[in-house]
Amino acid sequence: MFLENTVNHKEQFGWIEVICGSMFSGKTEELIRRLKRAQFAKQKVEIFKPAIDTRYHDEMVVSHDSNEIRSTPVPAAANIAILAQGCDVVGIDEAQFFDDEIVKICNDLANSGIRVIVAGLDMDFKGNPFGPMPALMATAEYVTKVHAVCTRTGNLANYSFRKTDNENLVLLGETEEYEPLSRAAYFNAMWTQSAQDIEVAKDQKEQ
Repeated sequence: MFLENTVNHKEQFGWIEVICGSMFSGKTEELIRRLKRAQFAKQKVEIFKPAIDTRYHDEMVVSHDSNEIRSTPVPAAANIAILAQGCDVVGIDEAQFFDDEIVKICNDLANSGIRVIVAGLDMDFKGNPFGPMPALMATAEYVTKVHAVCTRTGNLANYSFRKTDNENLVLLGETEEYEPLSRAAYFNAMWTQSAQDIEVAKDQKEQ
C-alpha cells in the first residue's frame, strides 16, 4: 500500500515514487491522481512526458480512461532538470522512453527537495526490464506495481504482449497493438507466436 510521505521541514530532501506495470494497468491514471492532489494542495507542480508520445494529445498526459493533465513534452531527460527548478512536485510519464540520464536527474531533483513521481512500463514486449526503469525502481523510496486484467484468463496481468510483427523496441500503440496478459498466458502466446514464425519460415524455404 502506498502512503504519501509527510513533509518534515527540517529535512531538505525530497523523494522518488515509481508507478510501474504493464500496459492498461492504470499507471498514468495513478500518476494523474497524485499530481492533481498536489495541485489541489496549492503545490507547484510540473509534469513532463517524452516528446515522441503523441498518442492522445501533443501536450496533455492522458490515461486510457481519458483522464488528463497538462504536461510539457521534452525530447530528452536533460530538459527536465532545467524546467523543473523551483517546483514542489515533478511528475514524469512514460519514463521508459527516456535516456538513462533520467535516473540521475530524478535523484538530483529529489536531493534538492522535490517530490518526484515517475510512471512507466517496467518490462518491454519481450518481457525484459525496460530502459531506465529498473534503476529508477532501485533508487526510489516508494515503488507501486499496478496490474491490468489478463484478456485471456481474467487473472492479474503484468506482461504487455505485442500482437503485431513489428520488432522495434519502441512502438506506440493501444489495444490494436498490445494486450495485457498474465504470466501463463504471455508465455503461451509467445510460444505460439514462435511456432508460427517457424512454420512461415519453413514454408518460405520450401517455395
